[in-house]
Formats: sequence, C-alpha cells, structure tokens
Amino acid sequence: MKRALLVIDVQNEYFSGNLSVTYPPESLENILNVMDAAKSSDVPIILIQHTALQKNAATFIKGTDGWEIVPEVLTRKHDYLVEKNLPGSFTGTDLESWLLENDIDTVTISGYMTQMCCDTTARQAFHRGFKVEFLSDATGTLNVSNYAGSVTAQELHSAVLVTQAMRFSDVLSTADWILRVEK
Repeated sequence: MKRALLVIDVQNEYFSGNLSVTYPPESLENILNVMDAAKSSDVPIILIQHTALQKNAATFIKGTDGWEIVPEVLTRKHDYLVEKNLPGSFTGTDLESWLLENDIDTVTISGYMTQMCCDTTARQAFHRGFKVEFLSDATGTLNVSNYAGSVTAQELHSAVLVTQAMRFSDVLSTADWILRVEK
C-alpha cells in the first residue's frame, strides 16, 4: 500500500470567514498532527485549495485572506498543491495523474468540509479505484440551515462518516491512522 494524505481546503475562510467550522472542535489540531505523522513516515502530502470562479462569489475569492491556506498548514512541508474550483478534488485538476505517476493506491482524506469537498473527493477516489481512508476527527463541518431544513454540525458530520463507512472509505480516527502509518 502506498498512500498520500490529502489536506483539503484548510483555508482561512473556515476560521475567520463566513464558514466557521465548529465540529469536531479539534479538527485543525488533528490535521496538523496527521501532516506531521505523514511527513515523518514519508507519506506524500497534497494540499488542495479551493478557488471560486463565480463572478458573484462571497467566499474563496483568489487573493483574499479567506482564500489563503491556514498558516500552520502552509508552513509545514508538502509535496504538491492542487487548485480546484468544484467540490471534488479530481474534477478539472491533475490530482489523479499525480497520484498515478507516484504509484499511489490509497488516499487519506482530511480537511473541510466533511459533507462537501471531503465526501465528494472520497467518492471520486473510490470511483477511480483508489482505496480511501477518511479521518473522522481531522475533517470538520458546521451547522447548516437552508430551504430544505436544518442539521447540526455533529449530526451532519456523523451522517457522512456512517455513509462513507458503508461503502466508500475506511473511517479512522487520527490516532488510529497515525499508528497505521508508523508501522
């Protein structure tokens, strides 16, 4: 097994912008921990950064503070940076070709938001034949309300993890993943 750690959209928008991630509260700390463990175990780290292309976008506008990757993530070593414009990290990017060129057969999902870019990327990876590990406490989300209803961050996060574990991913805690890569 040769894995790569995907660090998806860990951008300021989720901390100081309009989309503050609230659950699980330790998600950023765990993302930093898995990045450190990946680096010490020679697991490639791929940063993924979302950029909105819509003219009326309110978030993820290239060049704004909200678009910037969180400094604690950006100052850690990484192997590759992918800029994406849709929730799936494979859509319109060279992520798949980079993974294949580097003989990666397993991707580990960390980052934001659980139900959007993390879930979509995990499903895309599964559909492309990659094994997927989804980190339960190194992904995160927020409370959501819209015309279809309301759901708490914890409920939404849990529902995605249960769904991922049904078919798409091996859902693991940060601690369990670190034990796995340090073997």
